[in-house]
Amino acid sequence: MFESKPDISGRAEIETLVNTFYDRIRADEVLGFIFNDIAQTNWTVHLPKMYAFWETVLFRTGGFTGNPIAAHARLVPQTEMGRAQFDHWLQLFRATVDDLFAGERAEHIKNCAADMANVIYARINQVPDPRFDPANLTPEQRARYARYQPQSQAEAAS
Repeated sequence: MFESKPDISGRAEIETLVNTFYDRIRADEVLGFIFNDIAQTNWTVHLPKMYAFWETVLFRTGGFTGNPIAAHARLVPQTEMGRAQFDHWLQLFRATVDDLFAGERAEHIKNCAADMANVIYARINQVPDPRFDPANLTPEQRARYARYQPQSQAEAAS
């Protein structure tokens, strides 16, 4: 019989998602050692941060503070933090959401996770965001994007 799943409606569902996801991460043969051995994640600190992060993403009420890019960047010299690891993280995240929830917010959180994975991957590895193809930008988008690009030393001096 088909069983319908709830959508993510608040903090309780976010906590269920985060707890289930990180239980899977800790046991995962590809990513578990990064969290457990390399980062030596303090789960009593990390999990509440993730609750606040995803609550902020979905409901703008979580009060998240932190710097995810810096937290991930410090791991780059210690272990592989490449495309394969981020794709695997995202696959596990999507599967966890799909196992627990269905609906508009469930789809939105998966899309946000993909955006976040791509941004963090690109920033810490100093490569272009894989979703970004400058050839497809309108002139207005090019102008807006140019405002967010770091200036070279020569441009900054002029």
